[in-house]
Amino acid sequence: THSTLVEVICWSIPCIIIGILATITWISSHQLDPYRPLDVKGKPLIIQVIALDWKWLFIYPDQKIAAINFLQIPVNTPVRFLITADAPMNSLQIPQLAGQIYAMPGMQTKLNIIAHEMGNYRGFSANISGEGFSDMKFDVKVTSEKEFNSWVKMAQKSRQSLTWQSYTQLAQPSQKDPVKYFILGQEDLFNQVMMKFMMPMKKVEALPK
Repeated sequence: THSTLVEVICWSIPCIIIGILATITWISSHQLDPYRPLDVKGKPLIIQVIALDWKWLFIYPDQKIAAINFLQIPVNTPVRFLITADAPMNSLQIPQLAGQIYAMPGMQTKLNIIAHEMGNYRGFSANISGEGFSDMKFDVKVTSEKEFNSWVKMAQKSRQSLTWQSYTQLAQPSQKDPVKYFILGQEDLFNQVMMKFMMPMKKVEALPK
């Protein structure tokens, strides 16, 4: 009616299998963590992303430029996205380079990617956010570092400056916006966008830099 040996054998086999699968799942899940820095050499390119109604604003703080609905990055260079929203919750996705990650007002999410091949890729909003959602798309261009630097110099010649005043106009709902470039006239703009949801009773202009 009872055999300790049979019980040990019958239960130890599935326990071992579950233990192996759990270990693999634990390790691979942490390897796929979008917040985890990539195991590659080189300083990452920082890009701040703001989801608006219904367009994407990409800010390059080190290069002092910004772009609407267009993203350019150098090949074989780690890229770190810092993502927030100044509109309903959204989701950033570039299927050929990375999975989706949410953009939420008053919060910052992160995504680390690297592109190993030059080319043109497609990015879009993966979260329904209203009337202009279907046109909330952007092009991603992966080029050599030399071409990327040339593009940065071209964008730095823009006559439009992105300050808090000009940003408030830019953030108004609009659809099918063409690609636009800006000189970054206010370095803490990304933080101010987040803080206006964290401290709504205070004027953003009065926040410390």
